[in-house]
Amino acid sequence: MTTKSKMMIRPEVDRSDVQGITWTAFGLLRSASYMLLRVVEPHAARRWLRGLAPDSLHDLSAADVKMNVEGVKKNGGETYQVAFTSAGLLALGIDETIVKRFSPEFVEGMASNENRSRRLGDTGANAPTHWDWGVGDKEPHILLILLSSDADRLETFVAKMREQAEAAGLSKIVVLPTSDMGKVEPFGFVDGVSQPSFDWDRPRTPGTTADRDYTNLLALGELLLGYRNEYGLLTERPLLDASEKNADILPIASHPPDSRDLGLNGSYLVYRQLAQDVRGFWRWVAGEAERVGVTMDDLAESMVGRRLGGAPLGDLTLRRSIPGVEPRDSDLNGFLYDTDPDGLSCPVGAHIRRANPRTGDAPSGRQGPLDNLLVMLGLTVRRTRGATSSTLPWPRNTTVWPFLRSEDDAIASARFHRILRRGREYGQQIDRNSALDPATSDPQAGIHFLCLNANIARQFEFIQGAWIASAKFAALTGEQDPLLGNREPFPTAPIAKPRPADGFSRPGAPPQCRHATGLPQFVTVRGGAYFFLPGRAALKWIASD
Repeated sequence: MTTKSKMMIRPEVDRSDVQGITWTAFGLLRSASYMLLRVVEPHAARRWLRGLAPDSLHDLSAADVKMNVEGVKKNGGETYQVAFTSAGLLALGIDETIVKRFSPEFVEGMASNENRSRRLGDTGANAPTHWDWGVGDKEPHILLILLSSDADRLETFVAKMREQAEAAGLSKIVVLPTSDMGKVEPFGFVDGVSQPSFDWDRPRTPGTTADRDYTNLLALGELLLGYRNEYGLLTERPLLDASEKNADILPIASHPPDSRDLGLNGSYLVYRQLAQDVRGFWRWVAGEAERVGVTMDDLAESMVGRRLGGAPLGDLTLRRSIPGVEPRDSDLNGFLYDTDPDGLSCPVGAHIRRANPRTGDAPSGRQGPLDNLLVMLGLTVRRTRGATSSTLPWPRNTTVWPFLRSEDDAIASARFHRILRRGREYGQQIDRNSALDPATSDPQAGIHFLCLNANIARQFEFIQGAWIASAKFAALTGEQDPLLGNREPFPTAPIAKPRPADGFSRPGAPPQCRHATGLPQFVTVRGGAYFFLPGRAALKWIASD
């Protein structure tokens, strides 16, 4: 990101058209609520939408954005952003043929079928049939993200927006509050440490030799529709023929000619309400830690992959910079897993290693043509000789067929599967000592998980299904994410018994505590939906008669 007084954005990006949440989390607006609405009278609802003008990137300086000051200045210390489900677009009167031009995942919705639910881990206690919102008559049409500088002001703001919405033919499903836990999530770990950066101010050239090294700086097309992604391609987005109704409201598409771009400057917003069993987590950790002879903090930190304060485990930090990681963040985010291929410092199945494997299938970074081809084919392996932590035991050409090991199965390159998180905590915060007190009441805490991505299937669904919920991530067996896993048995062939998925391996620990079993479910899904966060021109088109 630029350090100049004004945020530099490449000239083809119309910053006045981009909703501000794609750039900033509005961190100084400490109070927030999420209002979920359904359309009752489409004409009145569209008229109400025509009066909305969510804050954009227009005229934000780099300093303002980083401090999130602009959101405080505008509107007397409050702001909002708006997004729609596919059901919401249909309810507003958008023709079905146009809605179907969006991505299939968005059109179908998060809770659309059993296959998707199974891939996402939304089975058992996480099944949509148990959700508080997100299905049936509680499927939202519109999401309003309401933010304010303090709780009292937010309460007034929410009441005003609700009154206006209901007067315009919308009904409230629920208003979901948040809590300010001071950058700490309910389990007690510093959160939001690792976020990708996007090339707003300078284009990258994905796929070149110089681009083979791990980078935290991603192509803008991984966040916004209408721009080049990490494959060097324009992400699929809904286009209108120039002759279609009100198409002139929309910006001209870069390709194909004579088209208008409904997706340009928009993004897909994934929303999942995740309830966290804080008491259950720390009580299980306390019991297991006593059994194996380690401290509670050591065991919990190995499950997360970070210290409670956010520092990485073990000797993982580098003596060189990583593109997209600011120098001030290098202590917390300037690391790779090159020196820890076997997970001796940070367990392979730890939460942060699943959510972002970093170097993944190209652990030694830039390679020759043969290595690049083999990485693409998933054939890259390490020699077995002398593999130890804090070393790089593999030679330049890593393909040695006689030494193929199952644990060296490729993990897909992380750069193709990154998301930008924008969630907040909710509920009552308690520390781990209070969680162990039998007299402590259940805090009913959790996270409103919101993330932005340009391709739901390749980004959010891949991370959630292939890395978080999978019991075979990185050739592990019977293990899901130690925090987010639903512990549902892993399905096998009909003639075999389902395999358990409640384990956790710690290869760096003493032999008697390398593997734990019987992990309970610590996080439960309470609701969810896929939304389209439109550019402001697209919002104007959606609201048009």
